[in-house]
Formats: sequence, C-alpha cells, structure tokens
Amino acid sequence: MDKRLDEFKDKMQKSYESLLKDYAAIRAGRANPHILDKITVDYYGAPTPIQQVANVNVPEARMIQISPWETSMLKEIEKAIMCSDIGINPTNDGKSIRLVFPDLTEERRKELTKDVKKMGEAGKVAIRNVRRDANDFVKKTGKAEDLSEDETKDLEDQIQKLTDEYIKKIDGAIDDKTKEVMTV
Repeated sequence: MDKRLDEFKDKMQKSYESLLKDYAAIRAGRANPHILDKITVDYYGAPTPIQQVANVNVPEARMIQISPWETSMLKEIEKAIMCSDIGINPTNDGKSIRLVFPDLTEERRKELTKDVKKMGEAGKVAIRNVRRDANDFVKKTGKAEDLSEDETKDLEDQIQKLTDEYIKKIDGAIDDKTKEVMTV
C-alpha cells in the first residue's frame, strides 16, 4: 500500500517541479537563460532546444548572448525567438544574437506578481487533484483489501500531511518569486 502512496508523492513532487520551471521562465528584469528553455529551432529537420545548437551566456545583468556553433543557425534562432512569447526582439550582429532585457516598470512588475500567484494557485490545484486521486484509491483498495477504518483513516491522514507539505512549498515558491519580481 505504501508503494502506491509513493507514486502519489512523486506526482506531487512533479507538479511542484513543473511550477518551479514555469517560474524560471518569468523574467524579472534580470537576464535569465532559462527563459529560452521552451524555445526550439529547426536543426536539420528536428526541433532542437537553443541550448543544444548554441552557447548561451549572460555577459551582463540584463543581456543574454547566444553564439551558435554554426553561423547558418543565426537566422533560425532569431526567427524562433521572434515567434516565441518572451517579448524581446533579438539583435543579430552576424556572429551572435543578443537579447537585451529592458527595466521593468512598476505596473509590469505588479502584472507579473499576479501571474506568479495564478501559476501558484494552478500548482496548488494540481496538488489537490493528486490528493483527491490518492483518497479515492485508499477508499477503493481499502474495501478490496478489507482495511479497517483506522487504517484507512491513517492513510488519509498521511495523504493530507503530504498535501499540506507541498502546499507549503508552493506558498514559499510564490513568496520567493514575488520578492524577486518586485525587487528593483
């Protein structure tokens, strides 16, 4: 029975990690190479992440420099960045591409904190859905395996403690990202 609960814990962990990845893509005025994680380019017919076809570095606090290993990839990378939703226009100098991050306005920072909170709430909903599935599983298998009411209640308590732990982690991640976004 506990092995199955480990599966639900793994699902909660994956939901939490997914939220952290989403938060990494939010730009807070500083250049963060993770903003490029979801962008792929056409590399000889295969969609490939930018990090696999170019060197990505941060020479300054508000700039990302992308140096492709093959200069023929410059146009592809530039096109992929323009088509993405990161909201930054790339500058191509013939050898590399630069992304300059503008300073965020107070209004934009507030919008980003709202987005951070929405993503956090979506993460909490995912955790609660896992809790619901786990509780349903306990009820079904409890009847099938003739578990006593006390054993069933103990398992449900374990699931609730696990849920509370992950909700607390998500709240911490929301607070951390909100502070990062609001820091000028």
